[in-house]
Amino acid sequence: MKISLNNLGKRYNRDWIFRNLSFQFDNNKHYAITGPNGSGKSTLLQIIGGSTIHNEGEIFYQQSDKNIKPEKIFKKISFAAPYLEVVEEMTLTEFFTFHQKMKGCISSIDTKEIIFALGLEKSSHKQIRYYSSGMKQRVKLAQAIFSDVAAVLLDEPLTNLDNEGILLYHSLIKNYCNNRLVIVSSNDKNEYSFCEETIDMLSYK
Repeated sequence: MKISLNNLGKRYNRDWIFRNLSFQFDNNKHYAITGPNGSGKSTLLQIIGGSTIHNEGEIFYQQSDKNIKPEKIFKKISFAAPYLEVVEEMTLTEFFTFHQKMKGCISSIDTKEIIFALGLEKSSHKQIRYYSSGMKQRVKLAQAIFSDVAAVLLDEPLTNLDNEGILLYHSLIKNYCNNRLVIVSSNDKNEYSFCEETIDMLSYK
């Protein structure tokens, strides 16, 4: 997937968060959106993912030389962020079985394989509401990374993860994201060390 931003701008009330942002995200490459807190990293990622509206400029989505309408982009993109919730009343097995029907999984990976990859086999029949914050973050990352989509968007992906979880994150990126567009919003180098290019939000103030 290719995503092109043309003079993009976002404001809240009269205050501009960023303006005149033009950039092209190319297919199969990995990008980082960086900057201090409040610089607009998460806002830009949400705009790219279609969950927040921009105030000026345009976004173009293209896959296999075909244009994708913005209102259809949710089918092609997955998103993981600490502030996004999962269905906590479901068990892990129920959650990924449901998600697989709704979004599909890459490489025909089934629910058991996902749970095994996360190291959560012993908790697979517990409701997710009883999970620790780190376990929930693993679930959110897996939901995004294992989805059968062309682009994976990750906002501060290492939030609440311990050292084992950090290693798991990098393993999931290495094993399952090589042939997809990945965009990471972060100010932590460990979260985007695999990215080839970086957008500094301070350049668009």
